Amino acid sequence: MKVFDGLVIGGGQAGPFLAAKLAARGEHIAVIEKESLGGTCVNRGCTPTKTLRKSARVAYLARRASEFGVEVGPVRVDFKAAMARMHERVETSRTGLTSWIEGISGISLYWGEATIVGRDDEGRFRVAIAGTDEVLITKRVFLNTGTRASVPSIPGIAEAGVMTNVELLQLTELPPRLLILGGSYIGLEMAQIFRRLGSEVQIVEVGERVIAQEDADVSAAILAMLQAEGITFHLGAGVESVARDAGGIVLRLEGGGRVHGSHLLAASGRVPNTAKLGLETIGVAVDDHGWISTNARLETNVPGVFALGDINRRGAFMHTSVHDHEIVAENLAGGSRSADARVMTYALFTDPPLGHVGIHEHEAKELVRAGRRISMAEIQMAQVSRAKEESETLGLMRFWIDDDTDHFLGASLLGINADEIVQSIGLVMASKGTAQIVMEALPVHPTVTEFLPTILARRRPVVA
Repeated sequence: MKVFDGLVIGGGQAGPFLAAKLAARGEHIAVIEKESLGGTCVNRGCTPTKTLRKSARVAYLARRASEFGVEVGPVRVDFKAAMARMHERVETSRTGLTSWIEGISGISLYWGEATIVGRDDEGRFRVAIAGTDEVLITKRVFLNTGTRASVPSIPGIAEAGVMTNVELLQLTELPPRLLILGGSYIGLEMAQIFRRLGSEVQIVEVGERVIAQEDADVSAAILAMLQAEGITFHLGAGVESVARDAGGIVLRLEGGGRVHGSHLLAASGRVPNTAKLGLETIGVAVDDHGWISTNARLETNVPGVFALGDINRRGAFMHTSVHDHEIVAENLAGGSRSADARVMTYALFTDPPLGHVGIHEHEAKELVRAGRRISMAEIQMAQVSRAKEESETLGLMRFWIDDDTDHFLGASLLGINADEIVQSIGLVMASKGTAQIVMEALPVHPTVTEFLPTILARRRPVVA
């Protein structure tokens, strides 16, 4: 048996970087990963999809070339080449991360599935690695095992050959008619990418609108944008069964409709990878679905056990996972950082993207009903000079401000560079800056962000 100061289970975007910081302090840390370092982001999420998104965007712009006075002729996508570029980017990122971790003094990297098997006589945690005789001993465990795609329980779906994001990104031939279950973030991003690469795409969503968490008009704008690109939506459509026939895959919808395609992608949610960790052996509490609750320091109910990344349900994003490791690392060194204090910022990487930080419209109205004085300021991208110059006029910018403190409460931005611009508001919020400071700052022309003072000057009270 080998004894460590800390043990990381799962090599996502929190664990390896936490291990590196602790090792730099002189601690001996074990990292156990059953497959590939980098987690979903590097291997099956951000890195491959955003790389493929670029190929799709280039194809889209090439088809629009004549709008800009450029003649290119017929546009043909080499799907194999686009996928090869994506795989090369993933491999480079993954191998770079692995080489870095392997080269850090104080880190021992183990490959295999880890299971907590109880405690030793001194109360330390015992962790076994499947397929080996290894049992590692540690006083602290950091869980970073991430999530996987959830496949809905629909009769016939497994037999028909459903894909998750994992299988989708391993395709070698472009799916001619792609069906997607789920009209949320992953489903919309994949729909636009594969439509631009040349697939016919249909989305089946049980809800009445896509990305229902967003403001209704933002949701409607994204729906209209994707419909204009030729993506078909079936909203408010439950699926009774899935079958495969000579023509491909058939979805039978509630109410009698049928939807036909060649490939089926499940993009209707994620589930945590916690079932095989042996958490019950030491009493770590999980909910009925396997999510682990933590306090603001990301500690579980068991002292010495931390949950980082997607499994703590504090944000299913690479950036929240990285933020988690920073919080834990600083607090272990005597700090007092809190996961409860951060303002959630995220993006939907359609083209153009959606960037959001803080509250949404319905939350603003709830606060007004509770007695808060809140104002809202917005502008359509069609009014922004840079957007018009780029011929990227779809979308809007919207902000909520507390009238008593002049602090930003949130923002929703849909349009050109929204994923970058939203972070400027997030930084203002994190630093307790005010709308007045933003209005008085000197902007760069010509940019989209330069319109912030103009927009904020138009703020008006929110009525519940």
